[in-house]
Amino acid sequence: ATMLPMADLRALCARAGLAGVRTYVASGNVVFLSGGSEQDVRAALEAALAAHAGRPIGVLVRTADEMAAVLAGNPFPHAAPSRTVAIFLDGPPPSDALAAATGRADEEIALGRREIFVHYPYGIGTSKLKIPAARTGTARNLNTVARLAAMAAEAGA
Repeated sequence: ATMLPMADLRALCARAGLAGVRTYVASGNVVFLSGGSEQDVRAALEAALAAHAGRPIGVLVRTADEMAAVLAGNPFPHAAPSRTVAIFLDGPPPSDALAAATGRADEEIALGRREIFVHYPYGIGTSKLKIPAARTGTARNLNTVARLAAMAAEAGA
């Protein structure tokens, strides 16, 4: 894994034409303003990251409204947010995503619009769950999703 200091990530985003760039902890999460389309922003960031790292690094983009919808759409509101993740994907999860999951024990899984939600009642560390459809996605727990949604709303993103 390539570690990119958040100050460097903010500078890289600014050079890629994004405004009001803020990062959230050392998580690779960035909140910014842009008039560009999701595809344009993603392409600019992926190009800048590839130039910096010397290899492709995938980027997923969501609007402030989409982040708020992910938070509101959490199908496991009874669960601890620290033990519930939204796995962000490029597109809608495949219809067989749940059927293809292996190693499932007590985890709860549900499909979102462009996310897969998982509640790990005993924590993610001991889980043997594998979801092939999530391989190219990136997981954030619901505390992080809530903070990013709030930051994006504050930014007017």
